[in-house]
Amino acid sequence: MIGKKRRTAKIDSLIGQLTEIQGDIIFSGGLHVDGKARGNILATEPGSQLTVSDQGSVEGEVKVPNVILNGNVTGDVYASERIELASEARVNGTVYYNLIEMAIGAEVNGKLVHRSPNDSGSQHHQVVEPKDKNKDKSQGNNQRNNQEH
Repeated sequence: MIGKKRRTAKIDSLIGQLTEIQGDIIFSGGLHVDGKARGNILATEPGSQLTVSDQGSVEGEVKVPNVILNGNVTGDVYASERIELASEARVNGTVYYNLIEMAIGAEVNGKLVHRSPNDSGSQHHQVVEPKDKNKDKSQGNNQRNNQEH
C-alpha cells in the first residue's frame, strides 16, 4: 500500500495462545486471536477488525468487515471491506472480499470471490479459480470432437 498509512487496530478482545473458545463469537471493535476459536465469528459494527496471528486458528465462518490473517481458518471468510492474507495465512474455504492483499506464501484452498460494496446480497460475483491447464486442453479437444460429429 504505497502512500497509505495503515491504521493500528484497537484490540477490544483477545483470545490468548493457550485458550480455546467453543461456540459463536459476536463482537464489535477489534478481536485478536492467538488461540483457537471453534465456531462462527461475526462482527456487529462496520469497521470492526479480526486479527488471527500465526499461532491462531478459526474453525467456522468468519463475517467481519476487516480481516488480517496470518494463521489458519477452516470455513468461509466474508470480508466486506478488506482482507490481508500474510505469508503464513491458510484458508480452507471460500474468501469473499472487496479488497484483498495477499503476501507470498499465503494459501487459499477454495475460491476467491470479489464483492464490491454495492453487491451486498447480490448473486453477481466475480469468481477467481485456479486454472487446470490439462483440464482446459481436454475440454477444448472434447468440444472440437463434438463439433466434428
